[in-house]
Amino acid sequence: MPYRIIERRMTVPNIHEFVVEAPNVAASIRPGQFVIVRPTDRGERVPLSVADFDRDKGTVTSLFQEVGESTSKLALLKPGDTIPTYAGPLGGASEIANFGSVMLVAGCFGIGSIFPLARALKEVGNTVWVILEARGQHLIYWEEKLKEYADKLWVITRDGTRGFRGHVSRLPDILSAEGLKPDRVIANGCTFMMKRVTDMTRPLGIMTIVSMNPIMIDGTGMCGVCRLTVGGETKFACVDGPDFNGHLIDWNEFLQRRKTYYEEEVEPLRRSGSGTVHHCRTC
Repeated sequence: MPYRIIERRMTVPNIHEFVVEAPNVAASIRPGQFVIVRPTDRGERVPLSVADFDRDKGTVTSLFQEVGESTSKLALLKPGDTIPTYAGPLGGASEIANFGSVMLVAGCFGIGSIFPLARALKEVGNTVWVILEARGQHLIYWEEKLKEYADKLWVITRDGTRGFRGHVSRLPDILSAEGLKPDRVIANGCTFMMKRVTDMTRPLGIMTIVSMNPIMIDGTGMCGVCRLTVGGETKFACVDGPDFNGHLIDWNEFLQRRKTYYEEEVEPLRRSGSGTVHHCRTC
C-alpha cells in the first residue's frame, strides 16, 4: 500500500523533516527504533530514525540528511505525495527507566531523534539535560520542542555563533562548570560526534549509550553491512541495536567501514546531476 506524505520541509540547511501517515507503525513505535523507506518502486531502502510519533493521528516523523540520490528524491516529495515502502518499527527500543539524571547529546539529524528519548525519560522521572552541537547557530533546530522536556539545555557551535565555541569535546567543561555528573549519557548523530562523546565520558566513568544507525541498508540483519565489533563480539546495528554501550565499540574499525560506501552514495548524483552532495563525513 502507498503511504501518504503529510509534511516534508527543510528544517535547516540540508536537514529535512518528514511526516508520514502510517497508522500501524505509529501505533507500536517506541523511542530509539527506526523505519525503512523507499522513495520510489525502484529506489533503495533508506533507514530513518524516528523523531516523533502521534498515535492518535497515525503519523510518524523523521529527520533526514540529504546525502545521496535516494535522500535527494525524498527531499523532492510534497504533502499529498505517496511512497511505496514505509516499514517499521525496526530495531530495538531504547532502554527507558528512571536512571536519575540523563545527558542527551545530539548533532545533525540526531537532534530530531533524541526528542522522543527526552520526552520518555522525563515522563518516568529523570532529570534531563540536553546538549545540541552544530557547525553554527543556523543548524540548530527543535530547540523549543526539546526545552519542553529538558531541565536545562546547552548549545555548542564550532564557529562560536551560539553558546559554547568548539565541538562536543567541550562536554567535560560544561559538566565541570555546572557541577554535574549525569548517571547516563546518550549520544545520537554522526559517527565522529558519537565517538568523541565516548572519548570524553570514558575517563569520567559515565555509562554512555550511542545509536549506531549511520550504516544500515536492509534493516533486518540480512545484508551484514551494519556489522560492528562491540566488546570483542560481532554485532549488527539493525537487529542487535541500534543502541550500544559506546565504551565497548571498536570505533577505529567502524570509522573505516563508514568510508566503504561513500562512492556508491554519491556516484548516482554525479551521473544524474540531480543535486549537490552534502555528505557529513566528519561533521
